Amino acid sequence: MFKSDDERIQDKLLLLKLKEGSIEAFDALYDKHWKSVYSAAFKRLQDPDQAKDITQDIFLQLWLKREESRIDNLPAYLHIATRNKVYNCMEKERRFVPVPELMLQLKSSRDQTDADLIRKDFEAACEALINTLTTSQQHIFRMRYQQDMSTSEIADVLSISRKTVQNQLGKAVAQLRASLLLLSIIILIGQ
Repeated sequence: MFKSDDERIQDKLLLLKLKEGSIEAFDALYDKHWKSVYSAAFKRLQDPDQAKDITQDIFLQLWLKREESRIDNLPAYLHIATRNKVYNCMEKERRFVPVPELMLQLKSSRDQTDADLIRKDFEAACEALINTLTTSQQHIFRMRYQQDMSTSEIADVLSISRKTVQNQLGKAVAQLRASLLLLSIIILIGQ
């Protein structure tokens, strides 16, 4: 949609006031343009949270760089900034491979020897992480995920309540998830 000359002039005046530090000008520009930025990001990502984050980031940068800004056509600037942020977001997601998918990729790898070594290293790292849990959490975690027992069965065997099993299991999984995320980041940085 093409902007009228009046809208372009209004944007330029607001940008000049913004350059001088006018919060009112910033608010006016935000109110006028946030929806188009959000819509463009959401259209490509189909994720409302990511679209909100991108929208906020673009307008934050507009505010932070207001003094050095040389924007002549604000809608065009916002369109390009949104497109770039969306591409960056998509690129980050492409680099992230969930652990189960990573294991499947390793199994289908042509170089099975390397895949076996990496799998063994990963399993050793997982075992080391499990060993960082408290003794009771380790025991419950192994019963649930290695022996495939239900929380009710674990509660019966250990003579504790099912709720206690669930709480211990929840804490163990949360700790392991955080550790695995850190491990994944370290692996990605090392590549």
